[in-house]
Amino acid sequence: MVVNLNEAKTKLSQLVERAVAGEEVIIAKAGKPMVKLVRAAAAPKRVLGSAAGAIEYAQGWDGPMSDDELDVLLGR
Repeated sequence: MVVNLNEAKTKLSQLVERAVAGEEVIIAKAGKPMVKLVRAAAAPKRVLGSAAGAIEYAQGWDGPMSDDELDVLLGR
C-alpha cells in the first residue's frame, strides 16, 4: 500500500498496525516513495550465564584500596 505523507500524518497509528500485521506500507511525497514501514524484529532473548568464564579478574581486585588509590579515584 502506498500512502502520501499528509495522509500518513493523520493515520500513522493505523498504518503502523497494518505494518505489524505484515502489510508493506510505503509513505510517498509528491508520488515518490520516501520510506517503508515494516515490523521491527524482536530482540533476541538473553541467556543468563552465557558469559560465564569469559571474564578473568586480577588477584586482589576486590581488596581494600590504599589511601593514594582512593585519592586518585575521588580526584583529590
